[in-house]
Amino acid sequence: MHGSASSLSASVSSWLLVLLCAVSGAYCLRRVRGWGGAAAGEAVMGFGMALMAVPLGGGGAWRPPVLGVVFCAAALHALWLLRGGAHHAHHLVGSLTMVYMAAAAGSGHGHGHGAGLPLLTGALLLYYAGYVVLGGTRLITAGGPAPAPTELIRACRLAMGMGMLAMLLSM
Repeated sequence: MHGSASSLSASVSSWLLVLLCAVSGAYCLRRVRGWGGAAAGEAVMGFGMALMAVPLGGGGAWRPPVLGVVFCAAALHALWLLRGGAHHAHHLVGSLTMVYMAAAAGSGHGHGHGAGLPLLTGALLLYYAGYVVLGGTRLITAGGPAPAPTELIRACRLAMGMGMLAMLLSM
């Protein structure tokens, strides 16, 4: 019975992560018109994270290579955005992290089975933990009676950072 409860809890957590990432991706997609490249990259990241988090059981062998290609393209896009300033470096780190997780999932071990390189996974966990703490602090200190568009963007980025952290923790 205990195994069944933990399995149900893991499934609910996975679907909540899928929903969080998909909603973040949809919000970023809506912003593409006004913000261009950065918002497009964030939309791809949100939808890709949602797709990677969908629990498919034994199926889904197509996912790692397809997502690997998509996130390699996103990394190239992030490199292109770096021409506009170092503030786009997080997009590059995020894309490369997703390539890493797709490769680890494609290695046959998948999430939750010790896939990946412990040192690299640990470094990425530290990066995203710091990103989430810093992002949360910025969001809290922004304050105000009604959320401004900037705070919604920060909340979207924070949600995707937490999603990334959750997926890294499951490796």
